[in-house]
Amino acid sequence: MNSLLVEGSTVNAPGPKGTCPDGNRNITIADCGDSALVAKAVGLAAEPAWQLVHALADALNAVQLTGVHDVVPTYDALLVEFDCAATDHDTVRRVLAHEAARLGPHPAPTTPPRRFVVPVVYGGEYGPDLPEVAAQLGLTEGEIIALHSGSDLTVRCLGAPAGAPMTDGPPFPKPVPRLASPRTKVAPGSVAVAGRQAVICPMPSPGGWPLLGRTPVRVLDLHSDPITAYRPGDTFRFRPIEPQQWDEYADLSLADCTDPAEPVGRGGSRG
Repeated sequence: MNSLLVEGSTVNAPGPKGTCPDGNRNITIADCGDSALVAKAVGLAAEPAWQLVHALADALNAVQLTGVHDVVPTYDALLVEFDCAATDHDTVRRVLAHEAARLGPHPAPTTPPRRFVVPVVYGGEYGPDLPEVAAQLGLTEGEIIALHSGSDLTVRCLGAPAGAPMTDGPPFPKPVPRLASPRTKVAPGSVAVAGRQAVICPMPSPGGWPLLGRTPVRVLDLHSDPITAYRPGDTFRFRPIEPQQWDEYADLSLADCTDPAEPVGRGGSRG
């Protein structure tokens, strides 16, 4: 694979046909198999790198390039998957480089973030790993809950399974280790942490992240398009509730939990 510097942009190409008329010094583009490309932010701190790859994803989606069927931004990279019978690496690379050049190194957000206030029952059967996480961090269970629910956590990307919201972790004093033995099944709505990250499990699946609690609201809406109410850049604020309040929220979806309205139970009262 050749690596070409094209007007300030490092572009990886199979040959001279991979050149493009413009670029962005903070984006590299590389082939990824026969039907994908990876664009990666370089030379930037973590936050502007994340902002750049997500702005580039939005820009590429807006172009609606023929043959491109999936655009997946993460923390500092963007995977672009395409039908190799409908387009090719060079075409997608040119569009990526053009959009990256248009955006520059510090693009402004195009979509205002939304804030979700998510009710969570912590500990017990809902968060069986809360005591162990508290012991690992040298904190009480109450302090873990206070830190986890005490600030807004930004959704950084959508992960597996089914668009799980991967967020910044709470301000714990040190990273949280994964479980020594992963579970074969984690209940939907489980709220988990590992390393410096946090997540809500949207559907039953195996998992190796420690569970602090569980939300009664539905994370996914399979009858909507998209099936997730949230997107990268939105924020979650976890709100502790008691186990006896579970049924108040059980008929709600995450879309019902957007701020400024707090999640409202079936009786109309705020939890």
